[in-house]
Amino acid sequence: MRLGYVLLKRLQRERRRRRRRHALVPDESIASPEKRKGSCYQQDDSPRSSKKMRYSGPDLPEEMWQHIHSLMPMKDAARVACLSSAFLYSWRNRPKLSFSTETMGIVEGTTDFIRKIDRVMKKHSGIGVKALTIEFNGLFSTKARSYLERWLQIAVTPRIEELSLSMSKGKSYYDFPCSLLSDGSGSSIRLLDLYRCTFRPTAEIGCFQSLTRLHLEYVSITGDELGCVFSTSFALEWLKLRLCRHIKYMKLPCVLQRLTYVEVRGCSRLRVIENKAPNLHSLHIFYQPYHPIKLSFGESSLVKNLRIGYSSVLDHACAELPYIFPNLETLTIGLLGEMVNTPMVPNTFLLLKYLCITLSAVTLSPSYDYLSLVSFLDACPSLDTFIVDVSAKHPKNDSIFENPSHLRQLPEQRHDNLRNVKITGFRSAKSLFELTYHILENTSVECLTLDTSFESFRCSPGKPGRCLQTSKDDPMEASKALFAIRTYIEGKVPSTVRLNVVEPCSRCHVMEPFTVESNSGNEMQ
Repeated sequence: MRLGYVLLKRLQRERRRRRRRHALVPDESIASPEKRKGSCYQQDDSPRSSKKMRYSGPDLPEEMWQHIHSLMPMKDAARVACLSSAFLYSWRNRPKLSFSTETMGIVEGTTDFIRKIDRVMKKHSGIGVKALTIEFNGLFSTKARSYLERWLQIAVTPRIEELSLSMSKGKSYYDFPCSLLSDGSGSSIRLLDLYRCTFRPTAEIGCFQSLTRLHLEYVSITGDELGCVFSTSFALEWLKLRLCRHIKYMKLPCVLQRLTYVEVRGCSRLRVIENKAPNLHSLHIFYQPYHPIKLSFGESSLVKNLRIGYSSVLDHACAELPYIFPNLETLTIGLLGEMVNTPMVPNTFLLLKYLCITLSAVTLSPSYDYLSLVSFLDACPSLDTFIVDVSAKHPKNDSIFENPSHLRQLPEQRHDNLRNVKITGFRSAKSLFELTYHILENTSVECLTLDTSFESFRCSPGKPGRCLQTSKDDPMEASKALFAIRTYIEGKVPSTVRLNVVEPCSRCHVMEPFTVESNSGNEMQ
């Protein structure tokens, strides 16, 4: 982008220089080209472009200048095309068209936004469009529908590679004209990204043989219609489905030989995922709160990375995940509903090296026991990294200050492969301290991080904005946790372990130190 910016500035300076020269020496306005050869800008002799300049240096191939022009942002590319006829042809054949309130500048409502896009599309030759992105950002309306279909007819040709449409948030969906993808127009698409659309592909559309990435969000599409896309998407590598609430059953056929990543988020009616894609390595499933999803992956599943989060995930993990995904190496579990103390079966995740558990319920069950998470260590003999996010309200009766002298100890079970442990949202819950002691005494941990911060968003030094906290009680809870760490943990950390204690942001929060009465302090000591 730097070269394009420099080029634009040079063109503007040359235009100002020529205007000053014309004002001082009027006769030079008709000077011969030989007198102007010292300048790298020459006036175009064509009748239509008598006021535009052609850039004559450095001497680069025309294809190179067109490539430079295509890499410039839309606003800069349009300005350069206005200043130099050498780039006018490149502008009318620009391969990447991106329209949004950001790329189009200030717009005064839907009508102005449509007018600006339509002006560009009418002057575009329609030849060579490889990427089209339109983001309405709240400006989509009934009036825009007819314009949009005309723009798509211009841009969607057998040469297009990327198509991204983002409609406005609301109840109305745009009926995507699938007929545009027939007769070979869809065979060249590598990226299809739709937001707030109705997408009804059929077997008659044709082949999506070049499609590598499919992103659908708030798209009305059924499992059968999705299957029509899969059946000819031989090059598909990435699949993202977000809030597509009409899909009940998703089958990934064996023709998806290159598919490696699948993400499903908020598809509330989805009940079954059946996979026959042989090389799927990463599976992410989020926000399926109403019912568990049946996963059918066969005995030879190669999935190594799994991120999954919905209310019954912990039970599901204990009962089925080790057998559905025997080759897992990384596992992230997010718990969104009521928690239960569910022990893991020992030695079930034999290859797992990275485990992250998020306990993000608004209120944990009073009987929840953090020490029960040790069963995950027993289930993962090869585990190297263990991360626990306990950013949730803790039971009031589970406090290290209540009775610090009676701490439970589990039977000794070594976890010698464990090297890194991080507990985020660390508080003064007694069972958290019991979990920490067990890790210090029964593992070969090298780095232990206890994060007492409570910000859902943390500010950055030198940038505007403040940290966001989730509860007014968070500062006091963090202060209690820091006091408890200094009192009960720091003295028990072996010299071979690096202890990192993360405190809340001092720029945005004033932390009042936690104190206890002298008699309580003596009892705890």
